[in-house]
Amino acid sequence: MNKVVGSLIPQRMMPRVTRIYARLKLAALRLFASTDVLAGLHYTFVSRQFCREHRAVLSGRIAYQQALVEIGKTSALLRRNIHRLEKGLIMRPRRDVFGEGFIRETVECFSRAVATPDYSTEELRWARDVLETYFEAVTLTPTIGAAKVRFVETMSFASDSECPLSQRYVPYPRHSTPATTISYNQLLTLFRRRRSVRWYQDRPVSKEDLIRMVHAAALAPSACNRQPFRFLIADSSDTATEIAKCAGGTIGFADNLQALVVIVGDLSSYPSERDRHLIYIDASSAAMQMMLSAETLGLSTCPINWPDLEGAEGKIARLLPLPSYQRVIMLMAVGYADPSGGIPYSCKKSPADLVDFVTRVAEQQPYRFTGVSQGLSGSLAE
Repeated sequence: MNKVVGSLIPQRMMPRVTRIYARLKLAALRLFASTDVLAGLHYTFVSRQFCREHRAVLSGRIAYQQALVEIGKTSALLRRNIHRLEKGLIMRPRRDVFGEGFIRETVECFSRAVATPDYSTEELRWARDVLETYFEAVTLTPTIGAAKVRFVETMSFASDSECPLSQRYVPYPRHSTPATTISYNQLLTLFRRRRSVRWYQDRPVSKEDLIRMVHAAALAPSACNRQPFRFLIADSSDTATEIAKCAGGTIGFADNLQALVVIVGDLSSYPSERDRHLIYIDASSAAMQMMLSAETLGLSTCPINWPDLEGAEGKIARLLPLPSYQRVIMLMAVGYADPSGGIPYSCKKSPADLVDFVTRVAEQQPYRFTGVSQGLSGSLAE
């Protein structure tokens, strides 16, 4: 269409026509952005940019409900609810009654998990230990008492192989966490070393190191511990290159990739639309830990942007037939850096460009923002 219009307009008039079109487009965007209803109309009749996301969210809600009955190796509901019970157990002051609104569904989900042959042993152990601790700590209302009876019945049928008794996975005090000797400056050194590397040696990456990276990623924070992501790993150069070429921005360096991680968000972890952005938050946290851990293994990485483009989505869908409720978050190249390969300087913003401290002058006045120079003293503010 643009080519046809361009052929009909004299070349000397194109700059003026382009400026007029840009102004009209901006005016239309301002109109549609003025209310929620008009914004909805825009993405219904003018742009179909979010159609794939709409379908993914709806498919995720369906898959979530199916997973409550057909439990696999893990359960988003059980992970979420056990985490909620843990937060109740560490609350100060701890309430005598908490979790009453969801304890029945939690125990029922646990019972189904125990009866599932391939269910995660670690997850069962954690759920069992937290539930035992919960029932010991809480006041037994009729609802909680009935849930406890169901829990005891479940445990009486669970064998040691299904739910091992080797240790307790329950909340613990902060002082019992592992000590660290890593200083702030040492950590900054790791951050400065982690650069986006695009040129790699012709040297394969071992499966063992890739698994170590995933192990580090799994320790990242996740909302209600649902961990709504998967890692699809191409550990051969040919496959890594083929998948990487689905993304924009890989022209010129995709052919030398040695391994590639496709980080996928899973919308079946949520029963409603309100949590749809958590796949991006949680997966990004995990990806950062994965990239930092790679540096400690002598490897380098490059996160590859994955914008929501229909053409790219279609290409990768033909290579990786994901369910409609699973969305690609990003790609990540992994390999041994070519020592002579160039790295962009990529000047980063300073704290002064990034930080505003939120303060309130008086109770009846709105909060105001102050920059780093007003909020800090010393060398950082200079």
